[in-house]
Amino acid sequence: MSYPGYPPSGGYPAFPGYPPTGQESVYPPAGQYPYPAAPGGYPPAAPPAAGYPAAYPAPGGYPGATQAAGMPPYPGAPAGSGFGVPPAGPAFGGYPQPPAQSYAGGGPAQIPVGYPGGQAPSPMPGPPAAMVQSTQGTIRAAPNFDAGRDAEILRKAMKGFGTDEQAIIDVVANRSNDQRQQIKAAFKTMYGKDLIKDLKSELSGNVEELILALFMPSTYYDAWSLRHAMKGAGTQEKVLIEILCTRTNQEIREIVTCYKAEFGRDIEEDIRADTSGHFERLLVSMCQGNRDENQTVDYQKAQEDAQRLYQAGEGKLGTDESCFNMVLASRSFPQLKATVEAYSRVANRDLLSSIDREFSGNVERGLKTILQCALNRPAFFAERLYHSMKGAGTDDSTLIRIIVSRSEIDLVQIKQMFTQLYQKPLAAMISSDTSGDYRRLLLAIVGQ
Repeated sequence: MSYPGYPPSGGYPAFPGYPPTGQESVYPPAGQYPYPAAPGGYPPAAPPAAGYPAAYPAPGGYPGATQAAGMPPYPGAPAGSGFGVPPAGPAFGGYPQPPAQSYAGGGPAQIPVGYPGGQAPSPMPGPPAAMVQSTQGTIRAAPNFDAGRDAEILRKAMKGFGTDEQAIIDVVANRSNDQRQQIKAAFKTMYGKDLIKDLKSELSGNVEELILALFMPSTYYDAWSLRHAMKGAGTQEKVLIEILCTRTNQEIREIVTCYKAEFGRDIEEDIRADTSGHFERLLVSMCQGNRDENQTVDYQKAQEDAQRLYQAGEGKLGTDESCFNMVLASRSFPQLKATVEAYSRVANRDLLSSIDREFSGNVERGLKTILQCALNRPAFFAERLYHSMKGAGTDDSTLIRIIVSRSEIDLVQIKQMFTQLYQKPLAAMISSDTSGDYRRLLLAIVGQ
């Protein structure tokens, strides 16, 4: 796979802020999940599937009104109702649940809790294929697009004394990534010059990094970010986690191919050289791009996986890390969501909290990122954005990377979750943490 013109002759200069100097908080902080209450409360939990009583299947059969021996009741379950259903509101350590259309891989799973007559139903189908990859981006392809006209606007904005940054912003913030690639090709055809080189000569600092990121093909941008996270002294593990633990199989396979084609390196070998132990194994698993993406949820398997994870962690002395790696690296995101829900009944503790207790460091962050994406992908990215701007200083590279990479996928939903979690709009926090053309471009991308 080749991306003409990337990198330009001479290569990209190191972007400002690499490696990021800001320190992010652990997501969420170890041992607690203090999500601020949203105005009006969190979206209510989905009701159980029609026709199923409020009792959860336990190993060895499907009890009706009685609780399976040895299994703790779910907190808040009414007396005599078996395991009950989770109370409405934030569950699983407070991690907010997404609206039905918001998480790639399916909306909130409706758990058949208890099976009438002792007969287990067929697995419930997942969402329509169109819902698997959300398309609620803030940037969409511009209608009546003319690559030549846009190339001319950019040429005029950079020609002569000074630069018309607003004209550049008006173009790049309102065109899809595919359209920007066409503009880049038209610019070279019309003027015999490389648009990227011209932009670099006219811009600087964070606004340069942001605009150059917007002109990178999306797969190349992910591959470029991973390469720079491992290049030179030190490793930016949070960048590796953010990308490899959140992308789809197809995206990961394209990233791996692009990484090899553009940088002449094997990403798996680079990961092995820069990381170690269980964290290394988790990332290598992610690089395979072989996660099950069947949207049908098998609730019996979810129950079995929950038991398996409990016995590998909370239920024994020590931790069987390979068991956690196997389940979290191979199950589909909807299946993992059902497993999280089953685990809360098996262990009387949410799975995110158990991972806090059983793991530490980067492997803990990686495992929790996978689960957070299964529960609510937009909320995960909202947290990352918040921590990139929280406190003194701004982690601009993280801010730019998430805004650009999610701008055509689910930034609308990320904005909604940001407001729910932190009682302030994303645009308001960007406005208070950035300035000048950099702020204007960021706000244009997020739709303000």
